[in-house]
Formats: sequence, structure tokens, C-alpha cells
Amino acid sequence: MSILSISSPSSSSALLSNVSFSSKSSPFITPPLQIAVAKSHKKRQTGVTMSMEAGIGVMATKLGMMSFFEPTGKVVPVTVVGFKEGNIVTQVKTQATDGYDAVQIGYRRVRDRKLTKPEMGHLQKAGSIPLRHLQEFRLQDVEGFEPNQKLSFDELFKEGDIVDVSGTTIGKGFQGGIKRHNFKRGLMTHGSKSHRALGSIGAGTTPGRVYKGKKMPGRMGGTKTKIRKLKIVKIDKELNVVMIKGALPGKPGNLLRIAPAKIVGKNIPKS
Repeated sequence: MSILSISSPSSSSALLSNVSFSSKSSPFITPPLQIAVAKSHKKRQTGVTMSMEAGIGVMATKLGMMSFFEPTGKVVPVTVVGFKEGNIVTQVKTQATDGYDAVQIGYRRVRDRKLTKPEMGHLQKAGSIPLRHLQEFRLQDVEGFEPNQKLSFDELFKEGDIVDVSGTTIGKGFQGGIKRHNFKRGLMTHGSKSHRALGSIGAGTTPGRVYKGKKMPGRMGGTKTKIRKLKIVKIDKELNVVMIKGALPGKPGNLLRIAPAKIVGKNIPKS
């Protein structure tokens, strides 16, 4: 640490007269450090911003997987997605009232006693029925949306569209390195002393610790995942189901969030 020596009182007063401190600053902190502290304080105040969606989406329920035969005879593995009562607009947030533009949607009707009084009051304010799940879609423009508006999947999407699907993956519990991270096992012969063990997890004296983020055994699955750019193969209005190409997160009955696929520079801004 460097020590600042001041020769005379006159020079010290002249030095302090050129430095202005804010109410939160301290004369013992150098100006560059004050700027860094101010920036970090401002960063903490702003918080994490929600990502922008490419368009309004819906919530749905995973039903299972099957094979879909195209007119050419090609077999396509698809996930069948159904819809329960819901996908109703429960709140429209604007820049003036909430600081950002977003549409809140409710899904899956439940009994009144399944919700708390604040939740019931929020839904009654919009004139909506009791709904279990509430999710927001942050949009660039919320014009045309109003509370208690019913959203239909076939009006928002069509066959051939590309969508992003989010959901919670199947929980696998506590798993080892081979299943969780696809590690190789050792030889299973008699002379081998390492079969499914993890092995070395770092050096000894230096650094004398295990690095953060080290791939080790632990809880696997049960996390929110988004699978991007999946194709809508078929929309069946009679059965009220949608077939999406590929596998979707979770087991049958899992809640899914379907939104238009985000393509930077095309349907969402680059910044």
C-alpha cells in the first residue's frame, strides 16, 4: 500500500479542494475505486433483466411420444402435446406501469380452494377463472392484448413453424460420474483397481483445493431446460393436440412453455 505524504496544510487544502466526494464516498478511497464501487452498486440495483421473447406463446401439457408418418412415407418421431383449460391473459404489463412490456398468461383451471387469497384476488381483477400456472412473455409490443383474452394455439402457430419449448427435465436423483457426465469406466478385469470410481479430482499442495465446477457425482435432472428450434409437424384441432418433432423435457403430464423460436436479428433485436 502506498502512503501519501502531505508537506504543508496549504497543499493539503488545495489537494482536497480539487476532489469532490459524494455522500456515499469516502476520502480514504481513491477516485478510480469510487467509480468501480458506484458501478457495482448500480449493477446490483438494476438486477437481472428478463430475456425478450420473439412473440407470444402458450403453455401446454406433455402427453407422450409416437411415430408420425409423412405423406412420403418417412417416419418422424414426435411428441404429442395437449392443452387443458387456460392460456388466458391475466395481466398486461406496460412500460408506464411496470417498467417493461409483457403479457402474463394463466393455464390449467383448478378449484378456488387450491389458490391463496392474493392469487384469487389477482385473477378476479382480470375477470379470469382460477388458474394454477402463471407465466410472463416479455414482448416488444403488447398492443392488441387485454385481460381475460383467450389465446388459441392454432391462431398463433401453424404447421411447419419453428418453436422453442421449455420444461422441467425428469429427475434422476443422485448419480455417479459415468451416468451424469458420460465418463469412461476403468477395466473390469481382476488386476484393475479402478472400475467406476471418479479418480483424481485435482493436484495436491498447489492449488490445495478442488476447482469450482468440477464434474463430480451429484443430483441429476429435475432442472429447467429449453430445447430450441423444434418443428411443428401437425396441429389436430379435433383432438386439440399438437405434434412437435423430437423429444421434449419431462415425463407425460409435465408443464411445457411453447414460444416462437428466437432468431437474433430476425425476430428479436441484436442488443
